Amino acid sequence: MQAQNQTVKGRVTDVAGNPLPGASVVAQKGRQGAVTNAEGRFELDVAAGTKLTINFTGFKSVTVAANPAEPLQVVLEDDIAKLDEVIVTGLATTVKRRNAANSVSTVSAKELTGAAPAQTFDAALSGKISGANIVANSGAPGGGLSFKLRGASSIYGTIQPLFVIDGVVVSNRASSTGLNAVTLASPGGSATSTQDNSTSRIADINPADIENVEILKGASASAIYGSQASAGVVIITTKRGRAGKTRFAFNQDIGQSSAIKLLGTDLELSDADLTARRWNINRWRTAEANGRLYDYEKEVFGNKGFLRNTNLSVSGGNEKTQFHISGGMRKEDGIVDNTGYSNNSIRFNINHRVSDRLKFSLSSSYMNTAADRGLFNNDNNGITVGGGLTSAIPYRELHADAQGNFPDPGVPNFLQTIAHMKNNEKVNRTINGLNAEALLQQSQSSVTRFIGRAGVDFYNTKTSLLFPAILNIEGETGGRNIQGNIFDINTSWAGFLVNTFTPGAGKSIFTTTLGITHEYGNYDQLISLAQRLIGSQTGQGQAAQVRAQQTRQSYRNDGFFFQEEFAFNEFLNVTAGLRLDKSTNNGDHKKYNLYPKANVSWNITRMADWNSSILSDLKLRVAYGESSGFPTFNSRFTLMPGSNIGGLPGTSTSLTLGNPDINSERQTELEGGVDIALFNGRLTFEGTFYNKVIKDLLVAADWPSSTGFATKWINGGSLRNRGIELSVRATPVSVRAIRWSTGANFWLNRSKVLTLDVPTFDQGDGFGNTYGTYYIEKGKPVTQIKINNADGQLSSVGNSEPDFQANWTNEVTFLQNFTFRALLHYKKGGDNINLTRLLRDGSRMSKDWDELNEKGVRKGLARQDDVTQYIEDGTYLRLREIALFYRVPLKWKGIEHLQIGASANNVLTISDYSGYDPEVSNFGTTFGTGIDVAPYPPSKRFQLHLAVNF
Repeated sequence: MQAQNQTVKGRVTDVAGNPLPGASVVAQKGRQGAVTNAEGRFELDVAAGTKLTINFTGFKSVTVAANPAEPLQVVLEDDIAKLDEVIVTGLATTVKRRNAANSVSTVSAKELTGAAPAQTFDAALSGKISGANIVANSGAPGGGLSFKLRGASSIYGTIQPLFVIDGVVVSNRASSTGLNAVTLASPGGSATSTQDNSTSRIADINPADIENVEILKGASASAIYGSQASAGVVIITTKRGRAGKTRFAFNQDIGQSSAIKLLGTDLELSDADLTARRWNINRWRTAEANGRLYDYEKEVFGNKGFLRNTNLSVSGGNEKTQFHISGGMRKEDGIVDNTGYSNNSIRFNINHRVSDRLKFSLSSSYMNTAADRGLFNNDNNGITVGGGLTSAIPYRELHADAQGNFPDPGVPNFLQTIAHMKNNEKVNRTINGLNAEALLQQSQSSVTRFIGRAGVDFYNTKTSLLFPAILNIEGETGGRNIQGNIFDINTSWAGFLVNTFTPGAGKSIFTTTLGITHEYGNYDQLISLAQRLIGSQTGQGQAAQVRAQQTRQSYRNDGFFFQEEFAFNEFLNVTAGLRLDKSTNNGDHKKYNLYPKANVSWNITRMADWNSSILSDLKLRVAYGESSGFPTFNSRFTLMPGSNIGGLPGTSTSLTLGNPDINSERQTELEGGVDIALFNGRLTFEGTFYNKVIKDLLVAADWPSSTGFATKWINGGSLRNRGIELSVRATPVSVRAIRWSTGANFWLNRSKVLTLDVPTFDQGDGFGNTYGTYYIEKGKPVTQIKINNADGQLSSVGNSEPDFQANWTNEVTFLQNFTFRALLHYKKGGDNINLTRLLRDGSRMSKDWDELNEKGVRKGLARQDDVTQYIEDGTYLRLREIALFYRVPLKWKGIEHLQIGASANNVLTISDYSGYDPEVSNFGTTFGTGIDVAPYPPSKRFQLHLAVNF
């Protein structure tokens, strides 16, 4: 009779007595489980004495013995140190942080958007992840960031991490709008170059939908994703419903944005200054007398952008079925006229337990985004707004007359361009995922489950570029219209068998996982370019010349995965895994690549008879793993672009020879660390050291010209990244009147080219040897910057990789209902190539151009004589987020929570950098970050917030 199941009842609350609906109650060995209802109550049929483990996100887990005789009263304490936080260890398994062998960064919903919401999801991660170097491609509306985890993982391959949302592998491709065909920013004028202010597609995701983000930074953690994970993995979990009454949550944000900084225009110049600048003194004085000296920079960038963001969610359910439905509407005006961004989204997530043996979950979302990003960044035709501003002499009249007609000053009229040029991108996207879990077998010592996943990520992007003939920059072309259409579909499915075996007394637990994965993707981009528009017509059907460029790529990945996890008495955890992958992205698409992983963690304080009021957790860990990055498309195949000679169409051959035998770039990583928790978790420390080596680097080797080619892609080098990541969390004060939680992170990375089978070469990002470019050289950092010195020899003058980075977060709750939050981010070092300053000096537009240096030489001239001064230190201290919220004490029936607040993003930046922003990367998501060339300035944001839960 003792062995028979009986009904056990209980209630779960926090320390204040508030019920915790949605807490999970799991019986020993995971065979039965329940979820608490709206009152925090649960019922479970188990044998008397069975150990029950109660988990709830953000709280410490508790294990109690089942007692059918009387209801259980379970009180959960805040998990200040996040030791009971569950993190990923495999494609189908997890582990508590206190037992994990890898350093995994996590960002909760509160940390992501709870203080000062950023414009896009990727921007919301900036400054919050140790081991990451995140820089903006542009300040234009719609996002777009370059994302490196633990240094550069490739020179010509991918440097962006893999993104996974609710188990679905999603695209983060940055696609061109075709603008390069106009600006010629990239040589050849290819319409598909990404040097044209493109966005990253992960920006489509509504940050308000996200529950948690996990970042697998190195191969020792990301090896479970094999050949897709060379640059790390970002795992996103969206919000789901909890059992209990139906709950509504409404959030409204409004605010405004403005430029972080303006470079300034000097409107008070002497005749000597005007002469030195070679400007017309008479025109200056006449314009000055008539009040027509213009600060064009302030006119273009001095506007305020109105921000509004609305989110509504509904969630609830019972013990069998839980749902979460949400919708969001975001609309933001840019600081430049006719620029802006909007994002509308709908999400529907549902969990359903068919029986004790079978459950399903569905994640479905639809996003509609639109961005007008203007005409900025790199440009070799001299037509961008940013480029025009670098040479906008204040007495030159560019404004429209009363009839709206703009003058033609003999140079590009960027005010006319702003008024009539169009650069629009519209995206319709849907991401859907289905998960199923079935209990196949159970006994006193063994449980076997099947976990199946399937998902699809599809988006259609329509881009529209219009340069009407009325623009003075279109005099020779007669007006241009560029239309783009992108279809990108990515599907994935996976199946896993997971067996948990607990022999004997239950001190040892073996978890075995065997799985199969499959991914398929198809990308199709068609860009049609029309010019010589007829009359005032703007359609492509009314053009004298039309041509098209198309890019089509597809891939198929197949993988097998095996992992064995062993845990002994909660103090020793050992994991070993093996993944086999083959992919059509590889040179040999039939070959399976092998990716092993192994790690060990030893939690000394979980051993028997440990009892200390000071040291509550001490864990040592070490991990090893391998992954790889796919070769690029053009390294496997010899490109054959279309050409036109004498009006006759044809096909030309690239001068770079593809290599059908090219291999993936192989990555190995060894990571070790120590985690310490003191005073029952009120003070924690985490330290990690890693050594990551990338072999078989993609490089272009010189090739005999007699073959008709100049270079050929080969695997010809190796690269090392070493780094340290330190983290401290503390709760110095926790009393009824005030609670203060704080945390700090410190991280650095050092790269080195270990071997190189080709001569030292210019990586290609930058403006050549004259003004600084990235040089790949054996024995040197992979991000070194070289420049021609006075005697024509190349010399190293900088490094774009930061010396180190650090952040400091604080949350203070006081007077019961007030909450203050702040995030400071410090980056030491990391050089930028400031071509914006170079352009302004060349036009004598720099505000300090006339000032004398210590040698009595005008600073503008001195810089032009010593171009190394355009390689600038990018050190900064930034107050990324600051917010104050007040929870209104209400006793109104039906309203559970009412909160008002105010916040600011990027409100303060302290830096000696002379450009708009030291956090800059205008060449897109490529290898070469830290290049500043006539950008759209980033913005600081001020917002008011209202949140109501009922």
